[in-house]
Amino acid sequence: MVSKSLIAFFSRKGFNYANGGIINLPVGNTEIVAHKIQLLTGGGNDMFHIEPQTAYPIYYTETTEIAQKEMRENSRPAIRGEIEDINRYKNIFLGYPNWGTMPMVVFTFLGKYDFSGKTIIPFCTHEGSGMGSSERDISTLCPNAKLLPGLAIRGSDAGQSDKIIREWLESNALLKK
Repeated sequence: MVSKSLIAFFSRKGFNYANGGIINLPVGNTEIVAHKIQLLTGGGNDMFHIEPQTAYPIYYTETTEIAQKEMRENSRPAIRGEIEDINRYKNIFLGYPNWGTMPMVVFTFLGKYDFSGKTIIPFCTHEGSGMGSSERDISTLCPNAKLLPGLAIRGSDAGQSDKIIREWLESNALLKK
């Protein structure tokens, strides 16, 4: 039985780049946006935090070095936890910070499940690079899924993004009335 939507996201708290400097985030920007999507779509959608088995370092520069190495090697870092039954969901909101594309742990997530016949609704946080190549990469990884236009939010604006999220959900007929 297909039920609610799934909001699957990778988000990294700790020291992150924002507004030209490094700040320490107690909650990652993508997680903030994921919770806003959950509330604006009625609050009943399931959430899945995509977490790597080996957490990224708390420090920004160390994390970017690991992320670049993972991309060069096209690696698929192991993830913690799993979704019991992906077939329960028709719509999958997929969130991540833009690291040129999705972090490789999100590639792992997309490779772990069959998204055939599902609708993937991507959203990302960034500090100037928009969606990057992530929408194209999702299409390549999930060729039998429908991909809706993504939403890119500047990470430093995540806390004040309700209006843009609402407009995006409305434009895709996903807003809870």
